[in-house]
Amino acid sequence: MAVIQVNFMSKTLGRSVPMNVILPVDKMTFPGMPVRAEKPYKTLYLLHGVLGNYTDWVTGTNIVRWAMERDLAVVMPSGDNMFYVDNPWTVTNQYGEFIGKELVDITRKMFPLSEKKEDTYIAGLSMGGYGALRNGLKYHDTFGCIAALSSALIIDGIENTTNDGPFFATRGYLEGCFGDLTKVAESDMNPKWLANKLVEDKVNIPDIYLACGKEDSLLEANQDFRNYLKNLDIEVTYEEGPGGHDWDYWGQYIKRVLEWLPLENKAEGINSGNVGI
Repeated sequence: MAVIQVNFMSKTLGRSVPMNVILPVDKMTFPGMPVRAEKPYKTLYLLHGVLGNYTDWVTGTNIVRWAMERDLAVVMPSGDNMFYVDNPWTVTNQYGEFIGKELVDITRKMFPLSEKKEDTYIAGLSMGGYGALRNGLKYHDTFGCIAALSSALIIDGIENTTNDGPFFATRGYLEGCFGDLTKVAESDMNPKWLANKLVEDKVNIPDIYLACGKEDSLLEANQDFRNYLKNLDIEVTYEEGPGGHDWDYWGQYIKRVLEWLPLENKAEGINSGNVGI
């Protein structure tokens, strides 16, 4: 399994940025196993949470092995701590356009990735779960599926945030991400607003998967978003299970995400864990 670290110049962010890419081009199979046809790879754009970076999913889960089994390319960028939205006051730091357009365009130029919507997916955890929902809905012509784990769905009531608590929950920090907090709810920074607009516009909405741990403080917000989607008659696959806001939970449920996605048949390649000697 090829795990590639890439640094490239981003126009939307105005600087060189890193990403990890899992690319199963070197997958070896046992004799008698089916050989994958030569064709572009289905791709998952996978977003980290607050305080994380492009290495998180590789170090925190078995995503490399599971992606190889399913012949899935996985692109893992760094989103800093900026919630994957476009900063309204600058020509750079356009994190939403970076995720929803530039990153997809440049990785398709670099690697043998499918350009079909039905082969292109976005997912994430916590802040990245919010980012997957926001950008998956905003760029609905690009992504066929959206999966969000323990999503930081913090938009409801965001205008009432104070400067108490940890930095990533303070008013000053959130204003640095979203701008004027009184305007966020009625904008494309709000996944609820986006979902409602897509329904009004009669747009084909990507398939959506949501999951959250039963001991997670974000559980109620995720249940509320599930109910909001259902009230709009948007189909959503929703799962809860034991667990909190941690890698034990995300490691288990990212595997469930891969089982939910319309991927190739599972076939484990030859690796150091199964050579049998």
